[in-house]
Amino acid sequence: MSSRHLGSSFDDFLKEEGIREEAEVHAVKRVLAWQIAEEMKVKGLTKSAMAQRMKTSRAQLDRLLDPDNDKVQLDTVQRAAAALGKTLRLELT
Repeated sequence: MSSRHLGSSFDDFLKEEGIREEAEVHAVKRVLAWQIAEEMKVKGLTKSAMAQRMKTSRAQLDRLLDPDNDKVQLDTVQRAAAALGKTLRLELT
Protein backbone atom coordinates (compact mmCIF):
# COMPACT_ATOMS: atom_id res chain seq x y z
CA MET A 1 0.00 0.00 0.00
CA SER A 2 1.52 3.27 -1.14
CA SER A 3 0.68 6.71 0.21
CA ARG A 4 1.86 9.93 -1.37
CA HIS A 5 1.75 11.54 2.09
CA LEU A 6 3.90 8.94 3.84
CA GLY A 7 6.48 10.73 5.94
CA SER A 8 5.10 14.22 5.36
CA SER A 9 3.75 16.42 8.13
CA PHE A 10 0.10 17.21 8.58
CA ASP A 11 0.89 20.80 7.64
CA ASP A 12 2.45 19.58 4.38
CA PHE A 13 -0.62 17.46 3.72
CA LEU A 14 -2.94 20.43 4.20
CA LYS A 15 -0.80 22.54 1.86
CA GLU A 16 -0.74 19.83 -0.79
CA GLU A 17 -4.52 19.47 -0.59
CA GLY A 18 -4.93 23.25 -0.86
CA ILE A 19 -6.89 23.52 2.39
CA ARG A 20 -4.34 24.81 4.89
CA GLU A 21 -5.73 28.35 5.17
CA GLU A 22 -9.30 27.11 5.50
CA ALA A 23 -8.27 24.65 8.20
CA GLU A 24 -6.37 27.32 10.12
CA VAL A 25 -9.31 29.74 10.03
CA HIS A 26 -11.63 27.03 11.29
CA ALA A 27 -9.20 26.04 14.05
CA VAL A 28 -8.74 29.63 15.20
CA LYS A 29 -12.51 30.15 15.41
CA ARG A 30 -13.00 26.91 17.34
CA VAL A 31 -10.36 27.94 19.89
CA LEU A 32 -11.76 31.44 20.19
CA ALA A 33 -15.31 30.16 20.76
CA TRP A 34 -14.01 27.68 23.35
CA GLN A 35 -12.00 30.37 25.19
CA ILE A 36 -14.99 32.69 25.41
CA ALA A 37 -17.30 29.90 26.59
CA GLU A 38 -14.79 28.76 29.22
CA GLU A 39 -14.32 32.29 30.56
CA MET A 40 -18.10 32.69 30.73
CA LYS A 41 -18.21 29.51 32.86
CA VAL A 42 -15.46 30.79 35.14
CA LYS A 43 -17.31 34.05 35.64
CA GLY A 44 -20.68 32.30 36.00
CA LEU A 45 -22.22 34.20 33.08
CA THR A 46 -25.25 32.94 31.24
CA LYS A 47 -25.60 33.62 27.53
CA SER A 48 -28.26 36.23 28.27
CA ALA A 49 -26.03 38.04 30.75
CA MET A 50 -23.07 37.89 28.38
CA ALA A 51 -25.14 39.27 25.49
CA GLN A 52 -26.35 42.06 27.75
CA ARG A 53 -22.77 42.93 28.74
CA MET A 54 -21.79 42.96 25.06
CA LYS A 55 -24.83 45.14 24.23
CA THR A 56 -25.84 42.65 21.56
CA SER A 57 -28.44 40.01 20.92
CA ARG A 58 -28.38 36.48 22.21
CA ALA A 59 -28.48 35.31 18.56
CA GLN A 60 -25.27 37.21 17.77
CA LEU A 61 -23.60 35.69 20.83
CA ASP A 62 -24.73 32.23 19.70
CA ARG A 63 -23.04 32.86 16.32
CA LEU A 64 -19.86 33.91 18.11
CA LEU A 65 -19.91 30.76 20.27
CA ASP A 66 -20.67 28.49 17.31
CA PRO A 67 -17.30 26.85 16.49
CA ASP A 68 -18.46 26.13 12.94
CA ASN A 69 -19.43 29.72 12.14
CA ASP A 70 -16.29 31.54 11.03
CA LYS A 71 -18.16 34.65 9.86
CA VAL A 72 -17.64 36.78 12.95
CA GLN A 73 -16.76 40.45 12.95
CA LEU A 74 -13.72 41.69 14.80
CA ASP A 75 -15.72 44.26 16.77
CA THR A 76 -17.93 41.45 18.09
CA VAL A 77 -14.90 39.56 19.34
CA GLN A 78 -13.53 42.75 20.88
CA ARG A 79 -16.80 43.39 22.73
CA ALA A 80 -16.82 39.80 24.01
CA ALA A 81 -13.29 40.20 25.33
CA ALA A 82 -14.16 43.49 27.04
CA ALA A 83 -17.33 41.97 28.54
CA LEU A 84 -15.14 39.29 30.10
CA GLY A 85 -12.55 41.79 31.38
CA LYS A 86 -10.03 40.56 28.82
CA THR A 87 -8.17 42.15 25.96
CA LEU A 88 -8.04 40.87 22.43
CA ARG A 89 -4.57 40.42 20.98
CA LEU A 90 -4.02 39.73 17.30
CA GLU A 91 -0.74 39.30 15.53
CA LEU A 92 0.55 38.36 12.11
CA THR A 93 3.24 35.74 12.11
